[in-house]
Amino acid sequence: MPMPQRNHWRTSGPAAGFTLVELMIVVVIAGTLLAIAIPSYIDKVRTSRRVEAKTALLDLAGREERFYNTNNTYSLTPSDLGYGAVAASFPMAVGSSYYNVNVTNISAGSAGPPVVAPTYTITATAINDQLKDTQCQTFTLTNTGLQTSAPNATQCW
Repeated sequence: MPMPQRNHWRTSGPAAGFTLVELMIVVVIAGTLLAIAIPSYIDKVRTSRRVEAKTALLDLAGREERFYNTNNTYSLTPSDLGYGAVAASFPMAVGSSYYNVNVTNISAGSAGPPVVAPTYTITATAINDQLKDTQCQTFTLTNTGLQTSAPNATQCW
């Protein structure tokens, strides 16, 4: 009895590799996950940059208060506040250049009745890519410690 001929191009075991349909299913699933994950990640990065602006405002307020303690006035000059050659004048970019910080509304106060204390307002305004953070475009801090933000004051500070 003759032996049956075996096909040499066929294997007798399980098929190896992926079919085109299986590969396309994996690509669709990965694409869907990336379409959801990347925008969420970018949004979280923008939200984390808000800390940079708030830290810059609080640092600048501390420097203004130290300057006031020795000079009995506030300053509009970054070098007076210890920033050195970082910026010649306000506004100046802080940190990774996602916010500009500006000191405004400085009043010298008055000694006569009624006594008016000196004041300042520090504002951090979003620039560059941070402008896409529509919840918190600006942060403001005054000499009285009043913290505000726009356009959404409740979520930012």
